[in-house]
Amino acid sequence: MKKILLIFLLINIVFLMPSCSYAKIGVGIGTGKIVVDEQLRSGVIYSLPSLTVVNTGDEVSDYTVSIAYHTDQPELRPEKDWFMFSPGLFKLEPGESKVVEVKLNLPLRTEPGFYFAYLEASPVIKKDDGKSSVGIAAAAKLYFEIVPSNIFEAIYFKIASFFEIYSPWPQRVSVTIGIVSLLFVLRKYLNFDISFKKKNNKQNE
Repeated sequence: MKKILLIFLLINIVFLMPSCSYAKIGVGIGTGKIVVDEQLRSGVIYSLPSLTVVNTGDEVSDYTVSIAYHTDQPELRPEKDWFMFSPGLFKLEPGESKVVEVKLNLPLRTEPGFYFAYLEASPVIKKDDGKSSVGIAAAAKLYFEIVPSNIFEAIYFKIASFFEIYSPWPQRVSVTIGIVSLLFVLRKYLNFDISFKKKNNKQNE
């Protein structure tokens, strides 16, 4: 009889456990693979396809996107500081999603070749000493190729891509600087011209 009661108690515990389930943190991503068909050049700022990050859990959490690599990958590894994510840190309700913009800022001197990395989205939790990542993540595979270019081409492409990405503010700043410089030159020339005329007038007297 005691054995029967013990078995019955264990069965009830097993079936009642799901009703006492704990909150779950989860993450999903909208795409599994990004292949950049365009051959990339050193010095250029590129806008990559955006990522959609989804909170697949059942509690509110902060999320971030970072770069990760595959162990012993044959492709080159892009540096983490080449990438810019906007927003860098964001909060998601359960079931909510966020579109993250991704930019690739290539240095003036970049080794040509085929590159691979993971664009990895992961939840973060608040701790007393700051924020730390939870041990779960979802990632999209990123493939791209960088072609050879000299330093002068890289400088040109860096300036051109900067103006294209952040237009119209660089143009406005350039125009403002040009106007200020012109006014400074004109003012200096006019002051010199006035001083020169006064000096001539005194000599004629």
